[in-house]
Amino acid sequence: MGTFAKIDENNKVIQVLSLNNEVMIDSDGNETEQLGVDFLVELYGGGLWKQTSYNGNFRKNHASIGMTYDKDRDAFIPLKPYDSWTLNEDTCQWEPPTAIPNDGEVYVWNEDTTSWDEKYG
Repeated sequence: MGTFAKIDENNKVIQVLSLNNEVMIDSDGNETEQLGVDFLVELYGGGLWKQTSYNGNFRKNHASIGMTYDKDRDAFIPLKPYDSWTLNEDTCQWEPPTAIPNDGEVYVWNEDTTSWDEKYG
């Protein structure tokens, strides 16, 4: 299955669809993104479509509704969870200013203190 994201004029993902791989096979037997895009444009009457990958093999993250498509990075970027978090340029994932403790306990982010609070029960 090929999965594609429809992107609006503000670079927001507004729809995600899967296509049968047969739609994307060219005359040489190769799978191409452009054939999937062409199929979707014809079916839905236009729009900007980009293929996305469940395992992050390309465009960094699997697209979902509400994410942003960054054309300069050619990546789908998730919603920023907290103001204090920064974007990791390599993974295009948001990261906290301090790493979550790795001690087997469960933690939740506290934006007021910009730190991790241990979550009980």
